[in-house]
Amino acid sequence: MYKTAGHNKAWAIAVGLAALFVSTGAMAGKDIDAIKARGALICGVPTGIAGFALADSQGKWVGLDVDVCRGVAAALLGDSEKVKYVPLTAQQRFTALQSGEVDMLSNNTTDTLTRDTALGLDFTAVTYYDGQGFMVNKKLGVKSAKELNGATVCVQPGTTTELNLADYFRANKMSFKPVVIEKVEEVRAAFFSGRCDVYTNDSSSLYSARIANVPQGQSADDYVVLPEIISKEPLAPAVRHGDNQFADVVRWTQYAMLETEEYGINSKNVDEMLKSENPTIKRILGVTPGMGKALGVDEKWAYTIVKQVGNYGESFDRNVGAGSPLKIDRGLNKLWTQGGLQYAMPIR
Repeated sequence: MYKTAGHNKAWAIAVGLAALFVSTGAMAGKDIDAIKARGALICGVPTGIAGFALADSQGKWVGLDVDVCRGVAAALLGDSEKVKYVPLTAQQRFTALQSGEVDMLSNNTTDTLTRDTALGLDFTAVTYYDGQGFMVNKKLGVKSAKELNGATVCVQPGTTTELNLADYFRANKMSFKPVVIEKVEEVRAAFFSGRCDVYTNDSSSLYSARIANVPQGQSADDYVVLPEIISKEPLAPAVRHGDNQFADVVRWTQYAMLETEEYGINSKNVDEMLKSENPTIKRILGVTPGMGKALGVDEKWAYTIVKQVGNYGESFDRNVGAGSPLKIDRGLNKLWTQGGLQYAMPIR
């Protein structure tokens, strides 16, 4: 098409504006501005799931979900300790995020279509691939979930767990009697005291309860997690729609923890790795600048995450894996190079 001088001028202005926008790097949104002004990230976590989020004897929050919050604070504020933790039940968590009471959820929350759309939320990268299972007292002699017809089942309301439970029993033409209790610690207490035959939750939570919450006089061996996994539960952090840059920082925090593990960078050798000649490692650790600017954070963002929090493998091992009391097999959460599903987008 023939362009007039006016067309050419308009075109030149548009190109110039686009270049100006790109050159300024990521544009900060209101959520990031609020976090920086406050000097702390407010993170909504579970009310207490061993291995994922639990206040220890000194009141310090620890766990895989907690490490996600710490990683985001390290990337945004340069300090993984600048986090205020708000424990939220399954019923409370979405309202707390929607209303601005918390900046983000790292709350054992399954990413589903309706949550991602109708609730006005954005889910970021999956931090733990899970699936729903069932736990019973060994005395019941049950070997399979298909033998649970007529059982009483302890479950939390407002969860995908509650919906999957109904679907599973309906699909298998079985009946059950739900015992619905909001707080996870009360659900577990009800199960271990014999108020229900079955406790259903994400498998990780069942293994957590079996190790950490069995009452005195009983042991983990008195309880059996049945073999059936009845659902996909991709657990991911959630943020509000609206501040795309904040969503990016949360997402790329997970990718940085995975990418550093993949390239053999951990909290112990990260300073040595600054000397690496590998171009990818130089980009990840900010030796070659550009990635921080693109994300709107310090160039040393990924270095700070791995130095203060560790890579994904370190966090998994310490909180839920071989180095923890839970001893959960890494399974689907292995890196893609080891047959798992954890796959980071490239930092480049």
